[in-house]
Amino acid sequence: MPDEPVDEAAEKPARKRAAKKAAPAAPEREFDIVLFGATGFTGELTAEYLAAHAPPGCRWALAGRNTAKLEEVRRQLTAIDPALSSLALLHADVADPSSIDDVASRARVVITTVGPYLAYGEPLVAACAKHGTDYVDLTGEPEFVDRMYLKYHETAVASGARIVHACGFDSIPHDLGAYFTVKHLPGGEPISVRGVVRSAAQFSGGTFHSAMGAFSRARQMKQAFEERRRVEGRPSDGRSVKSATGRPARDSELGYWLLPLPTIDPQIVLRSAAALSAYGPKFSYGHYAGLKTLRYTVGGALGVGALAVAAQVKPVREALKKRVPQGEGPSESRRAKSWFTVDFVGSGGGKSVHTRVSGGDPGYTETAKMLAESALSLAYDDNPKVAGQVTTAVAMGDALTERLERAGIRFEVV
Repeated sequence: MPDEPVDEAAEKPARKRAAKKAAPAAPEREFDIVLFGATGFTGELTAEYLAAHAPPGCRWALAGRNTAKLEEVRRQLTAIDPALSSLALLHADVADPSSIDDVASRARVVITTVGPYLAYGEPLVAACAKHGTDYVDLTGEPEFVDRMYLKYHETAVASGARIVHACGFDSIPHDLGAYFTVKHLPGGEPISVRGVVRSAAQFSGGTFHSAMGAFSRARQMKQAFEERRRVEGRPSDGRSVKSATGRPARDSELGYWLLPLPTIDPQIVLRSAAALSAYGPKFSYGHYAGLKTLRYTVGGALGVGALAVAAQVKPVREALKKRVPQGEGPSESRRAKSWFTVDFVGSGGGKSVHTRVSGGDPGYTETAKMLAESALSLAYDDNPKVAGQVTTAVAMGDALTERLERAGIRFEVV
């Protein structure tokens, strides 16, 4: 990941963003939501959430390449709602572009949990951008997000599609948490925010595989990032946004040692800030893990560094990936004991505020909830009229925050 996730102020003043554009009206489609990847662990949790929480009359379907596995998922869903015995099943295989195109043309919103996205995600993004179909995923892969912007943003703007990446723990708590924090500070003033993540949870196999892939492609990731930055430029209204992540240090206000996190989250936050004038004329954001002791902080830094080195050696990388398989996850009882918090400290206009986003198991239970609610928000809420590749704060900010609060994720001023 680049050392400076985004520094828009030095870029050319021609930022191409959909927030200024009105999205064309979506045509009537056969399905409101199609879930692609329901036979995986997180995909199945997402299907269960939709079965329990989709509104009456929601027309949704499951899509995948293995019909027998889809039928088994559907059978399990009937324990939640017997009417789902007739839930539609669609054939979709990333190796068969016509099947992906068919799914995108029939849905208003497509959810995908099929990753790693750099390997398997592009066909669906391309099809949704082409057909004006809204799209949400769980990716935490910066290179994938940047390459999809470069290839399909303008197509999506023209078709009216909203392409919304990172709709799980990467990066909704951070993106909407920063947005929530900014709303509690004076408008029209420079703002600085730092986000501090803490969790007691088992990380997901998909996240681990994506991270190892990113570490092994540091050069390609940086190249895609810099190319996107050249194309986007800086905010056209003269505002600036920048990364403020520094070295490991103790946070006197929160009482934690801060370890800078090399994730996609700060990039997402800064892109929201670049798109929305509410973040003020100058906005900076730092993103950290919060640890109780210096010993844990040093150990965490060494651990991340060791993984980055190991990822450069293919046999070692593949051996580590086999030890943390994708498509599997912790038991329900283990997930029930898991939790996360993201604390934000913001300042601007002579005022400071401490906010927090918190919830249960971040990698699976809450991620499935966030993903499903993102799709439901795109399908049913009165959101801003935007199109192209956009963040959750830009596409759904207030509406999605309210949905997640009703679903049990807390947004609060501490």
